[in-house]
Amino acid sequence: MNIALQLTVFRLAILPFFVFLMYVNSFEARLAALALFLLGMLSDAWDGYFARKRNEVTTLGTFLDPLADKLLISSALVSFVGLKELSIPAWMVVVIISREFLITGLRSLAAAGQVIIPADKAGKFKTTSQTVVCIAILIILVARAYIKTRMPEHTAWLEVLAPAPFTLMFLITVLTFYSGARYLSKYKYLLK
Repeated sequence: MNIALQLTVFRLAILPFFVFLMYVNSFEARLAALALFLLGMLSDAWDGYFARKRNEVTTLGTFLDPLADKLLISSALVSFVGLKELSIPAWMVVVIISREFLITGLRSLAAAGQVIIPADKAGKFKTTSQTVVCIAILIILVARAYIKTRMPEHTAWLEVLAPAPFTLMFLITVLTFYSGARYLSKYKYLLK
């Protein structure tokens, strides 16, 4: 197994630990969850770099890499819904994950017809935005846990942070929907 594939497998292996840590309500656990997410996203950058630099692009890696990315981001999003303190409605995550399944299915359908659907600018921006929003919400969770446990006299700051996760999630939900609609509009001929 080459280095790039090992990094992708690492990203998959950290998923259960990340999800577990998301539901442990302590500063240390939230900080560890943030660290694992960041490590997972860094490993995504590194695996692509090593695969290209060392000319070790494999069919398995080409399949697992985007799957690992989607699973890491989806795990974070689903975990956010489960945390009542964030007040993120499930419908937002359903829209985001549904888009991923829909476009993956469209790509599979296209591939069966010898058509390649490349990632467009909106899709790349969507992926980057989802990653940034997940990191921002994880940082908010760390800050909330820190304030609650280490600075209880400053809990008023929690009210300032309260609307941020919903607002950020709403923005990426709209962006994700838009990106999916663009793909469907451009490749609707494949559905006939």
